[in-house]
Amino acid sequence: MRGFGKMKKQSERLRIIWKGIQKMKEWNDVRIELYDKEAIEESNMRVALMGELIKARHEQGISQRKLEEMSGIKQPMIAKIESGNCNPQIETIIKLLVPLGKTLAIVPMK
Repeated sequence: MRGFGKMKKQSERLRIIWKGIQKMKEWNDVRIELYDKEAIEESNMRVALMGELIKARHEQGISQRKLEEMSGIKQPMIAKIESGNCNPQIETIIKLLVPLGKTLAIVPMK
């Protein structure tokens, strides 16, 4: 019967994940009603870009403070950019990508 407690915890985790998926579906439905296709695509691109920036930083084990030293962009600004709380200029994004050994590329949309 000791395994029952573990099963119960896993079941609770799955329930929480399922609720999250349902909320995500709800948000996507609302988003489609509120925004046009172009606005949604622009938002998706911003999220993807910031996600790649965070991923590159984490893969290299670089903290926001270290990236500040490497890029000259202040850590609070890096935090705002990564959280999506600002709309950085292209020059700022490039300054963050170069020390991470990354670049921007223009490719066809999927």
